[in-house]
Amino acid sequence: MTQPSASQQPPSGYPYGPPPPPRPIPPKHPDAVTVLVLGVIAVAAFPLTGPFAWAIGARARREFDANPGRWSGEDELKVGYVLGIVGTVLLLLGVIAIAVLILTFITLARS
Repeated sequence: MTQPSASQQPPSGYPYGPPPPPRPIPPKHPDAVTVLVLGVIAVAAFPLTGPFAWAIGARARREFDANPGRWSGEDELKVGYVLGIVGTVLLLLGVIAIAVLILTFITLARS
């Protein structure tokens, strides 16, 4: 059995040949950061942005599902979407609390 010549052996450090070239990263979805920012704002300070984060996030998630591999930024989108839902729940709880307070004050004022 003969040894392969030096030109036939793979380069040192790569026993199975060189690694494949890196795949290009697809561009980030145009709404991924918007949904994330709206979701964070909804939970942190201003719950009125929650429904917007939820709605925009739902539309962008449908676009991700329809075109797999076309965009990156799915993690930002998912986090913003969930924070949008949480912000919407906080908004609803705030509206209910204000309504209860108003009804309580009206009831106390009549008595």
